[in-house]
Amino acid sequence: MESRGFRFSGLKTEYLRCEFSGVEGDGGEVTLGGVGVPRVEKFKYLGSIIEGKGDIDENISHHTRVGWQKWKKEFGGLCDKRIPFRLKGKVYHTVV
Repeated sequence: MESRGFRFSGLKTEYLRCEFSGVEGDGGEVTLGGVGVPRVEKFKYLGSIIEGKGDIDENISHHTRVGWQKWKKEFGGLCDKRIPFRLKGKVYHTVV
């Protein structure tokens, strides 16, 4: 569907209804161009996981996992004997 220069993919489009206040809505269906848009309970936006209920546990776990993955990737270089000790110290202080 394209309108005024804006184009979106009907296959990728989804929506999240935020219920942060705890007030339940009517739960009506969302349609675009006569096609129903699926509702999701959470989605990833700019690297963060947003949940409809306002929970942040999964987002924190995600960022923690990513941080450890990055640390493990760099840790191999910190144990390499060919890398100067001062450079290892700079990397360590930057990360920590």
